Amino acid sequence: MPKKLLITEKPSVAMEFAKALKINAVRKNGYLESETWIITWCVGHLVTMSYPEKYDEKLSKWRLETLPFIPDEWKYEIIPAVQNQFNIVESLLKREDIEEIYNAGDSGREGEYIQRLVFMMAKPNPNAVMKRVWIDSQTEEEIVRGIKEAKNLSEYDSLSDSAYLRAKEDYLIGINFSRLLSIIYGRRVAKEANLDRASISVGRVMTCVLGMIVQREREIRNFVKTKYYKVIGEFGDEQSSFKAEWKMTENSKMYQSPKLYNETGFKKEDDAKEFITSLMGKQANIVEVKKSKQKENAPLLFNLAEIQNECTKRFKIKPDETLENIQNLYEKKLVTYPRTDARVLSTAVAKEISKNLNGIAKNFKDEEVQGYLKKMVEEKYSTNLVKTKYVNDTKITDHYAIIPTGQGYENYDKLPDLQKQIYKVIVKRFLAIFYPPAEFNKIAVTVNIENEVFNTSGKVCVKQGYLEVLGTSRVKSEDGKQKSEEPENNIDILNTLKKGERIEVLNFETKDSETSPPTRYNSGSIILAMENAGKLIEDEELREQIKGAGIGTSATRAEIMKKLEKIKYIEVNAKTQIITPTNYGEIIYDVVASSMPDMLNPKLTASWEKGLDMVAKKEIPKEEFMRKVRKLY
Repeated sequence: MPKKLLITEKPSVAMEFAKALKINAVRKNGYLESETWIITWCVGHLVTMSYPEKYDEKLSKWRLETLPFIPDEWKYEIIPAVQNQFNIVESLLKREDIEEIYNAGDSGREGEYIQRLVFMMAKPNPNAVMKRVWIDSQTEEEIVRGIKEAKNLSEYDSLSDSAYLRAKEDYLIGINFSRLLSIIYGRRVAKEANLDRASISVGRVMTCVLGMIVQREREIRNFVKTKYYKVIGEFGDEQSSFKAEWKMTENSKMYQSPKLYNETGFKKEDDAKEFITSLMGKQANIVEVKKSKQKENAPLLFNLAEIQNECTKRFKIKPDETLENIQNLYEKKLVTYPRTDARVLSTAVAKEISKNLNGIAKNFKDEEVQGYLKKMVEEKYSTNLVKTKYVNDTKITDHYAIIPTGQGYENYDKLPDLQKQIYKVIVKRFLAIFYPPAEFNKIAVTVNIENEVFNTSGKVCVKQGYLEVLGTSRVKSEDGKQKSEEPENNIDILNTLKKGERIEVLNFETKDSETSPPTRYNSGSIILAMENAGKLIEDEELREQIKGAGIGTSATRAEIMKKLEKIKYIEVNAKTQIITPTNYGEIIYDVVASSMPDMLNPKLTASWEKGLDMVAKKEIPKEEFMRKVRKLY
């Protein structure tokens, strides 16, 4: 009797597929078998690229004359530790009674690569139809849909091409540049680092990230704090007063004065005090009272980088730990696919979103969350997301944002506390998008004293909206840093002021300020910096060209950080998660900076990532990308 073969990423996933298919399967050595289905699994990578010495024994020794190493035909081999499982999968793929083969590996580029390597080495039954299962969660409903709607494997060939090219590119860079720099600079590095010997490890993504960390550390180290002095005026009367900060304008007597450090501060305190003296006894007038209402929508949903950053801040855990925890939530059917770059939902998912909400409402026994859901019902908050910023099909590649499925609660009680907390963070971010915007009343007041301008503002939240779910809002600039605004005052006092009104000057004072260095990356913020690395590129045209391309992918960034720490190029503080380069890492950085500085530039790494994406989208042929890679050598 003909059978269907399905290959998953690991044994636990295979069990979920068997359960979803409702088959009475018998557990055998390395697979499950029923009358109609055989389900087996990989255990991570089963196949790997061969090292140069497998091409030629002479290449086991690192010599300049053997570089660059660029094979015409690539060699692959079975990883010895998993040889037995490969043999099992290979024998199943070759069985003559198999009529359909389902690739149900992880639904991403690396998942595609793992299984394509197995197919390449095993050479499946040529008469079997090859299909690809692509799912967004491991709920039974989604698994059944994924199998039912499985497409021909060939439709994912461009994704496979991209995966092979990524591996070849990283292999060539790692082998050639690591050997080259180790041969030339190894002894010098060993001497500077006080080691017996040193090999220099170079990677397409890893070296660029090391550059970001070292450059930030040196900016901090070389930063010299500069003190400057602001002028603050106090206006009103003894019963009600407000403070406002002086700011230089074109009409100011201090316009372009060398005494100023910036438009709000003096270099010397004496000059600030002299300026204050010149204003004493002068008339002050309210020249502008600007009242406005502001609305602030809930933030976009989590992608992997955002939740990794959030978990580092909240729980002081590393990105790979966050991914491991969310991967478990995914396998327990509680959340959707974690390795995603998207922060929005697809139109199709948005139309069915009530299923997720109903599942949470019925089964998630959390008092706080149930309170939010109850308010949604009582206030009749809309669940129609389709025309909101949270739904955008053009911003989704492989998967949509990470959201709760509304299922899997039979597994919830057995979860470790940390996973329960992370799950709740994801649930709250999800529920927040259904809440109305937070609303604020803001008043901005400008005081004029003989063309010297003082500004202040007041802001009050009049409707909490989504802040009921996510907590207090902070005003941030586009770069994510806290905005430095003029003094904020009691809005009730500012509300009484009228344009054209004369106001009494109660007092002037100087306020010490100083410039501050950039902050160090922590293990969460570095992931966000990697995702947004395209913004670091100075060339505007190129920056636009590779828009959306970061360093690495959502699936690989945590591992890159783990490797940098393992090879002792960086250190991560266990309590704070603050990242600093080691002395050894800085020595390596200097070697790369003096010999091949492009390896430290996000421009090169992000443009490669963009190229791989273009191959996956069939925008350029794989041969064109490989030609560009070969030109490096």
